[in-house]
Amino acid sequence: QVQLVESGGGLVQAGGSLRLSCAASGRTNINYAVAWFRQAPGKERNFVAAIRSSGGSTYYADSVKGRFTISRDNAKNTVYLQMNSLKPEDTAVYYCAARYASLSVKGSDYAYWGQGTQVTVSS
Repeated sequence: QVQLVESGGGLVQAGGSLRLSCAASGRTNINYAVAWFRQAPGKERNFVAAIRSSGGSTYYADSVKGRFTISRDNAKNTVYLQMNSLKPEDTAVYYCAARYASLSVKGSDYAYWGQGTQVTVSS
């Protein structure tokens, strides 16, 4: 199995940027896809972005396309989410998740989850 730890969240003004990191440990020698999800208070968890094990294929939710970029450094076992042009509606707890298969936009397809990191965007 793989263990995930997110970092990089914080408070930022609208229009600003943040970079989230998701550090993996454990069985990282097996190909695994990683996705970011987010959950705002009182709302359901939503897909944000995903990346294949090779990093060659990515997928984004429409709400973040053009503003967020997912990438990975397999030598460091770390996946990043660069978030630019942040909006107040991006405020949420951001979670990274992993699965030993191709990428998916469904949270139920991911077996491994981090503890989450809070992102707050002020207007």
